[in-house]
Amino acid sequence: MKIKICGLTDPENSKQIASLDIHAIGLVFFNESPRAVSIEQANEIIQELPPFINKVGLFVNASSNFVDQVLNSVNIDTIQFHGDESSSDCSQFQMPFIKAIRMREGTNLLKQAEEFSSAAGLLLDSFEEDSYGGTGKSFDWNLIRDNIDLPIILAGGLNKDNVISAIEKTQPYAIDISSGVETEKGIKDIGKTKEIIEIVKSI
Repeated sequence: MKIKICGLTDPENSKQIASLDIHAIGLVFFNESPRAVSIEQANEIIQELPPFINKVGLFVNASSNFVDQVLNSVNIDTIQFHGDESSSDCSQFQMPFIKAIRMREGTNLLKQAEEFSSAAGLLLDSFEEDSYGGTGKSFDWNLIRDNIDLPIILAGGLNKDNVISAIEKTQPYAIDISSGVETEKGIKDIGKTKEIIEIVKSI
């Protein structure tokens, strides 16, 4: 089970988190998020990371120019599109990308998987009318009714109390955790992160 810790903002905290048994970290390039980082902050964080950690840059309805600016300045491995981007919006950068799908009743996962067939995976998150992720709220995992060919990355309010049930019900390729291991927005608790890693490894 792959683990991504998203919304890191502090270099030393990121170094400690990345030294644990995780596979990817998420850097949020969306100014409206309380976990947003600048290009300068992102580079300071990346300088502290050990090898073999996938660095994911998260964007929400960003302009092509802004995404290019980040990609030309920051050593990003994978792009995560967390807004209302189209397939062509996501594919234009010729890089591996993850497309976030905000799940609610009526979401057609098969259709989304077909539309974003060139994605490296679909990240399934909670739907909130005025928010693009990071709410700390989980969604009804029974909404994942369809088997799709793309890897599923499960997000949305995952924590030590619900992660076992979430994994058993959805069988994802990976989990994406943010608020569930935080002491404050953008700062991750080492103990909470270790605990949830051990829980996931025990399944």
